[in-house]
Amino acid sequence: MNFRTLALVAATATGLLLAPAAHADNQAIATDEMAAYLEFVDYGGGVIFAEQIPKDEWPKMVVIDARDAGQFAKGHIPGAINMDWRQVLARRNDIPRNKPVLIYCNTGSLSAQAGFALRVAGWDNVRILQGGMEEWKAKGGFDAAAKATAPAKH
Repeated sequence: MNFRTLALVAATATGLLLAPAAHADNQAIATDEMAAYLEFVDYGGGVIFAEQIPKDEWPKMVVIDARDAGQFAKGHIPGAINMDWRQVLARRNDIPRNKPVLIYCNTGSLSAQAGFALRVAGWDNVRILQGGMEEWKAKGGFDAAAKATAPAKH
């Protein structure tokens, strides 16, 4: 075996031996980052209800529909852009940091995961629509805030 082959074998073996340690280090770093986020996040973790968003605030937000393209095509909040929840970190450079961002899915569970990932990654301007599109529609859509504050009809 020549020196070049021996060096290649040694480098490969070293890489294979160190890979689990590097993976463990990465997991520890990620866990530490999430723990630090959870220590300082506001109660609710960036969740917002449809009735907390006045109608005139909607145009000021970037609204992300975190459902798949098929669901988005069947209907979405007007003005929303489609970004599958699994792609938010890969596409984070498309998400502004200088204006409010609202992310939603059907019921809020997948968008909560995407929103958590973005907030841990430093997007503190991201809010998750509680109850997702289903609750948004049920509460009156863009008029949810007005409906919530309207006097009761007797």
